[in-house]
Amino acid sequence: MLFRVDANSAVPLSRQIAEQVRSSVSDGLLIPGERLPPARDLAKALQVNMHTVLRAYAEVRDEGLIEMRQGRGAFVRKDAGTGLARITELAVQLMKEAQKLGMTQPEVVQLITRAEAV
Repeated sequence: MLFRVDANSAVPLSRQIAEQVRSSVSDGLLIPGERLPPARDLAKALQVNMHTVLRAYAEVRDEGLIEMRQGRGAFVRKDAGTGLARITELAVQLMKEAQKLGMTQPEVVQLITRAEAV
């Protein structure tokens, strides 16, 4: 698995890594059960701090796409198929656009709830 970061981007490095993990799961490049690169190795390859990688892994863990096993690494969750990854990716994009418009998370949730009722 090859990840890249752009140190000159306004997007934080951890977010860049998290987005690439999300996209890789969504595109089927990372499959359920597959092990992600160890944080230390990925940090070295990307020339970033290991905590940057761990922060990215924690972000996608909190979204339910990966699980982190103490001493064994990070793995794509068995139930994290491409559908969940794609919805997660779209939700992140939605929140970015909403924030550009000055909307809060509760306002976005309210819009989604109204759309669900239609």
